[in-house]
Amino acid sequence: MSTPELVEQADLIRSFNRFYTHQIGVLQEHLLQSDYSLTEIRVLYELGARGDLTSADLRQMLSLDAGYMSRIVSGFERKGLIQKVRSETDGRAALLHLTPLGRAILAPLEKTTREQIVAMLERLSEPQQQQLIEAMALIQKLLSGNRDSTWVLRDPQAGDMGTVVQQQSALYTREYGWNSEFEALVAEIVAKYLREFDPASERCWIAEKDGKVIGSVFIVRHDETTAQLRMLYVDASARGLGIGNRLVEECLRFARQVGYKKMMLWTTSILTDARKLYQKAGFELIDEESIHSFGKDLVSQTWAREL
Repeated sequence: MSTPELVEQADLIRSFNRFYTHQIGVLQEHLLQSDYSLTEIRVLYELGARGDLTSADLRQMLSLDAGYMSRIVSGFERKGLIQKVRSETDGRAALLHLTPLGRAILAPLEKTTREQIVAMLERLSEPQQQQLIEAMALIQKLLSGNRDSTWVLRDPQAGDMGTVVQQQSALYTREYGWNSEFEALVAEIVAKYLREFDPASERCWIAEKDGKVIGSVFIVRHDETTAQLRMLYVDASARGLGIGNRLVEECLRFARQVGYKKMMLWTTSILTDARKLYQKAGFELIDEESIHSFGKDLVSQTWAREL
């Protein structure tokens, strides 16, 4: 049963909601007078801000029904606001690309909204502006937590590879005490991938949430018929969202598509969460040996599966 204190707190939140809804409504009046709904404008915004995305990615990010998303996409295509293009790294993936007309429609809406928010902030002193931003960030953090599962998979962008090296090195040092040998290995793998990348047989996926890289995986050519899954990573803040499973599934799908017959990977026995993902995806342990690497005594493991 709710306590009197909780009821009082709930009423305070309801009061804040009414106030903030009014503030946002004032800012959105111009958008409501346009030819597009707020949801449609949000779709245009995500394509403009993040680049080409699939319909599935947009549905996940915006929590939209598949049928509704399909109608929005069809309408935008008819009006020439977006076009479907093939991914350079995955020929089966249809990406939604914002056309010049789409950008022309979006630009004044973004400009007007930004100007209205700036005008609202200008009524506050600089310390008050900072307090407002920090309070909003705190509300978002407290209410979202791990329940906010909005994330997207995308192709790498400039700067991502440096982030991958930094994140993986920091994680394995923090959680397993590995030394700089591991960072050197990760940097070498990434450098080789960038120098020798072959889109016909190799791929990298970046998982992003709230503008932050939270996961990644690589698939590279091991030999003519065998793909190698490398450097599967999910940030600690994003575990439990199904990202690891999705990354492994994308690797398997791509490998089959380009004609590989087998996939293999290397890991160590202490990475139990990753091992569970591999077992779930049908990989089997085919070899293991004791080694001393990254400043630790480890058990090296090779896993593989037919495609």
